[in-house]
Amino acid sequence: MSITIYHNPDCGTSRNALAMIRQSGVEPEIIEYLKTPPTRTRLLELIAAMGMSVRALLRQRGTPYADLGLDDAKWTDDELVDIMLTQPILINRPIVVTPKGVKLCRPSEAILDILPNPHIGKFVKEDGEIINTA
Repeated sequence: MSITIYHNPDCGTSRNALAMIRQSGVEPEIIEYLKTPPTRTRLLELIAAMGMSVRALLRQRGTPYADLGLDDAKWTDDELVDIMLTQPILINRPIVVTPKGVKLCRPSEAILDILPNPHIGKFVKEDGEIINTA
């Protein structure tokens, strides 16, 4: 079984999603997308598989989103993708790919919808919130 997570180790949501994958019994392929951004083709495939717009994948908090004026409707999808590829911090995370689908896992427990084994029992998120899937 193959699971891939586009991961930022500095992000608590991403760390929680990774821990949930591991608690499900799988060691995923971890792509630290800030160091190794997806190709243009791969990013477009992920967006299509998630069924979301390019704009919906933009991360606003803690990024140059506002400084670049990315809230302006003038930006085309192609331009936004180019910007995300040159500044991958603008790609929201974590994106998780499993045999059951592809999903932006915010909040981290959204991953349970696509984990092949979503019954991971009790899981305590970094902030202390308890997720119980038993």
